[in-house]
Amino acid sequence: MRRNPADLAAALFVVALGLLAAWQAAVIPTSPIYAQVGPKAVPYGVAAGLLLLGALLTIAALRGGWSEDIEEQPGMPRLNLRALGLVLAGLLANLVLIEPLGFTVAATVQFTLVAAAFGARNHLLNLVIAFLVSLGAYALFVKLLGVNIGAGLIESLIFGIEG
Repeated sequence: MRRNPADLAAALFVVALGLLAAWQAAVIPTSPIYAQVGPKAVPYGVAAGLLLLGALLTIAALRGGWSEDIEEQPGMPRLNLRALGLVLAGLLANLVLIEPLGFTVAATVQFTLVAAAFGARNHLLNLVIAFLVSLGAYALFVKLLGVNIGAGLIESLIFGIEG
């Protein structure tokens, strides 16, 4: 049985993400008013899920991996670098735009780029849908949950919220 080092590296990367998530969840400040479920519950759940997935992937990688079978099958699609680039551009755009322009603009750009990566061709329709979904998500977080996720010009104009 031949082990694939790329599979093991991917599995260990997921374990590292789980450890990072657990560490970041541990440093979330909590108020004594939370009796049981506080702001750490979901981050700890995500960390546990990542750690479990990483452990299962590590076991699979040590038993021979999973990508070897995929690579040897004829007719399998090749890596789509354009799609990968668009998804990465969407993530980067969100990181760069959220502070100066707010959540709605950043999420709209990210949504549109990811939709294009998945093959959507009606970019104007994607932009409109992305804007409405992003604005709706912003309204739910800020107005319903009271969580500020980054106000910008759009949010200020529509909701009267200062950044």
